[in-house]
Amino acid sequence: MQIRFLNQTGIQYPMKNQKFFSDSLLLWNNTKNDRQMPWKGEKNPYRIWVSEIILQQTRVQQGIIYYNRFIHEFPDIKTLATASEKKVYKLWEGLGYYSRCKNLMTSAKFIYEKLDGNFPEKYEDILSLKGVGNYTASAIVSFAFNEPYAVLDGNVFRVLSRFFGIEIPVNTTEGKKFYAPLAQSLLDKKNPALYNQAIMDFGAVICKPALPLCLQCSLQKKCVAFLENKVSVLPINNTVNKQKKRFFNYLVIEYKRKLYLNKRVEKDIWQNLYEFILIETKSLQSEKEILQNEQFLSLLEGNEFKVKSFSERLSQKLTHQFITGRFIHLEIKRPLTNNKYFTVNVNQLKALPFPKFIASYLAWKNVPLSSI
Repeated sequence: MQIRFLNQTGIQYPMKNQKFFSDSLLLWNNTKNDRQMPWKGEKNPYRIWVSEIILQQTRVQQGIIYYNRFIHEFPDIKTLATASEKKVYKLWEGLGYYSRCKNLMTSAKFIYEKLDGNFPEKYEDILSLKGVGNYTASAIVSFAFNEPYAVLDGNVFRVLSRFFGIEIPVNTTEGKKFYAPLAQSLLDKKNPALYNQAIMDFGAVICKPALPLCLQCSLQKKCVAFLENKVSVLPINNTVNKQKKRFFNYLVIEYKRKLYLNKRVEKDIWQNLYEFILIETKSLQSEKEILQNEQFLSLLEGNEFKVKSFSERLSQKLTHQFITGRFIHLEIKRPLTNNKYFTVNVNQLKALPFPKFIASYLAWKNVPLSSI
């Protein structure tokens, strides 16, 4: 049983081994941490901001590819703020969670137009940027300006929960109130950037979610999860993702060697990306069912068409949704009368940002959309 003490807010914190934890972590970082990332040690707040936004919902190895491309194309606030929406979304294509990209553009324009292109330096000002939360603001001010703000991401939650044996769910209000002050109390106030990078790297390299390297861990001898055989159950997360199932039937309609497209502007998945003509149904449709669908019949009323291909079933798993669907390629005799859609040549597809679901289909049809 660990000794605990109450702080002024009444919350209990582990008291034992805090100095051991911080000292051992920094020693590991100085002697054994060889994790390499292009933004590691970066002091430019713009570049740190871009890297953190990309990594919010992205694996590091994939994130590195996108980060390098993004910084090459948009090396500073001005180039991002003045870039076309289409160009920025195209570079983001394949990363998913496109609201991140939208927020980046919104904040870049704000900084460029309202702050004379100067990235804010205070925690509160950074936190006020669109799409920036406590973790991202803490990362930017600590890494760029060496301000004493502890970061709390999934890696940090996991390391703290396991070492101190904390069983409060990390995704609850109680958990956030508990972990934030604890993380702050452990922070090396003189070297916050070094400490924050160390604990995140430790969680990614040693204290991994699955198959952690406990036998190589310098914290092992005082780690509650290891000593009490709780490594596999900590941290506790009460999140239950209820996935909504959606069925997308895309009509790839061709007229005189041009294809009809639509831009998604509603507040839904893939906002501001492009797509073919969509018929969403309550279940997966066969070719016959799609051709008899009311929306399909209304769209092509009086128009002659020929079915050129009907794709295999494709799927994409999102955080709260699971998309399943098919693509039916049609050639029509007369142009569509619906003004919602516009036409492009096949070679113009390469310049447009598409969701991964559609990009997978185009790749299957040998239409390359990205250099990644």
